[in-house]
Amino acid sequence: MSEDSYQIRLCPHCGLRYPLIRSHPFGERCPQCLGETAIVLEYPLERETLANDKKLPRDINLSVLLDNIRSAWNVGSIFRSADGFEFRHAYLCGITPTPENAEVQKTALGAEEFVTWSDHKDAVKLVKGLKAEGLKVWALELTETSKPLAGKLKTPKELVLAVGNEVTGVDPGILELADEVIHIPMRGQKRSFNVAIAFAVAAQIIRSRF
Repeated sequence: MSEDSYQIRLCPHCGLRYPLIRSHPFGERCPQCLGETAIVLEYPLERETLANDKKLPRDINLSVLLDNIRSAWNVGSIFRSADGFEFRHAYLCGITPTPENAEVQKTALGAEEFVTWSDHKDAVKLVKGLKAEGLKVWALELTETSKPLAGKLKTPKELVLAVGNEVTGVDPGILELADEVIHIPMRGQKRSFNVAIAFAVAAQIIRSRF
């Protein structure tokens, strides 16, 4: 198997079908029954970018602010979505782990190499500074006065999207400073998404407006 490809393998004993990349801990033996497996297909590891994918103009500057995110896996996932939707910078605040953490790297899958980041102790102090520089800050949080993101909101060209702690949400100090507090309408019984999922949904909606 080459460095830039992966295999689809099939176990004739228990019927398990799984992907195998170079140095994967599963190896060529079935991870379920440990039987011998066979290669079904082999594919390139990196796929070509679709021809109709368009890059953001240089005057559009999207960033994300992670306010006291506990889970390194959530942080890594946000980095990967940030790269996919061309959010160019991540402000990591409070207890949010940085890409120096191995678990962040594990879920970011290299996206931390393309999204610049900075580490900040106090998110409220940071937001005050960003607004003084002329950036607009939106906070992703469901409140009595928050606006649905899918609504008719004018999206600024220089925008920082703040997402908050998995349990307590966005710091109230940030909510008071935010230019807009937005939410994703929920249709089921639960009233919130996982923070990494919520960011990805919001980022896609924002990105689609440019």
